[in-house]
Amino acid sequence: MSFKPQLKIPASYMRGGTSKGVFFNVLDLPAAAQVPGPHRDALLLRVIGSPDVYGKQIDGMGGATSSTSKVVILCPCTQPNHDVDYLFGQVSVDKAFVDWSGNCGNLSSAVGAFAISSGLVDTSHIPDNGMAVVRIWQTNIQKTIIAHIPMVGGQVQETGGFQLDGVTFPAAEIKLEFINPSAADAAMFPTGNLVDQLLVPNVGNFEVTMINAGIPTVFLTAQALGYSGTELQTDINSDPVALTKLEKIRAYGGVRMGLFNHIDEAKTRQHTPKIAFVAPAKSYTSSSGSFVSADKINLLVRAMSMGQLHHAMMGTAAVAIGTAAAIPNTLVNIAAGGDALSQVTFGHPSGILTVGAQAHQEQGQWQATKVSMSRSARVLMEGNIRVPDA
Repeated sequence: MSFKPQLKIPASYMRGGTSKGVFFNVLDLPAAAQVPGPHRDALLLRVIGSPDVYGKQIDGMGGATSSTSKVVILCPCTQPNHDVDYLFGQVSVDKAFVDWSGNCGNLSSAVGAFAISSGLVDTSHIPDNGMAVVRIWQTNIQKTIIAHIPMVGGQVQETGGFQLDGVTFPAAEIKLEFINPSAADAAMFPTGNLVDQLLVPNVGNFEVTMINAGIPTVFLTAQALGYSGTELQTDINSDPVALTKLEKIRAYGGVRMGLFNHIDEAKTRQHTPKIAFVAPAKSYTSSSGSFVSADKINLLVRAMSMGQLHHAMMGTAAVAIGTAAAIPNTLVNIAAGGDALSQVTFGHPSGILTVGAQAHQEQGQWQATKVSMSRSARVLMEGNIRVPDA
């Protein structure tokens, strides 16, 4: 029996924020995978090493966590006044699907750099020294992201002194602006309410803030779940009863938000919505062992990603946090003290993060104009991905 040789596909392996993923120029993919569909999904699953019944992704590029099981595809810009199109895929670790329903805010910080190095950005927009402003069209959510990429000697500056909690080593600071980050086809608050009651059979009746900003997110209070808000990954991820409970809340929240029709659909849409719980500021020790003082933060937030407590904070969830904090009487705003906040600093398992947000009411509906934050990114490896030809 003969076997075909492996495919060899140009790619880069990059860290963006607190995530890692495999980056492709769409024109480098095999012809059948250059368009959405089963061929593309099958290829990307094999690249990452999914589905893996052992949950380790040993035979692929994935790292067996939601933060490291990701793919990015860039293509020449299709929108006026933009530089590049960006598509994100969240790859399931143990199931055979790629979730294309939302963006990754962390990997968004690496998109501008990859676009520049791949020749996808007009060179007239790139200074030899200074700041390259890359306008990114995020195709999953049909929104604009503006990345401010430092340049030195005609090259993307990757090293620097900016320290991002959740990332061990410092790097160059990349400023991101998420423009009008509410979902394009839905109201920011899908029920029309800032706070709703969410009944989850055999689990409880919870006050929730459900918001479409950055990524659809269901916010609860830590107290309602029996938590303090200072929990770390092991506190939640080692408790299968808690994980099952939180996933059930997420599923019912997704139905209430109109993201799917039945809770069973949540099984194949793990990327959205997110679920997070908030608490007033209090001091705690982060996962790195550093002390986070209550007087340095506005509130505490813990968020779930792909069925596990995230080790830091998803970038898109940070957009949702910043937006909700800027709007009076949401659960996030209340936890932060109830003031009108154009900038909020919150504590997460790995440390702290500051997010700025601009929100206003228009004809009785809340709108977010812009959410900004700083991340960092760098190339870890570049060359060719080898993958069996299916």
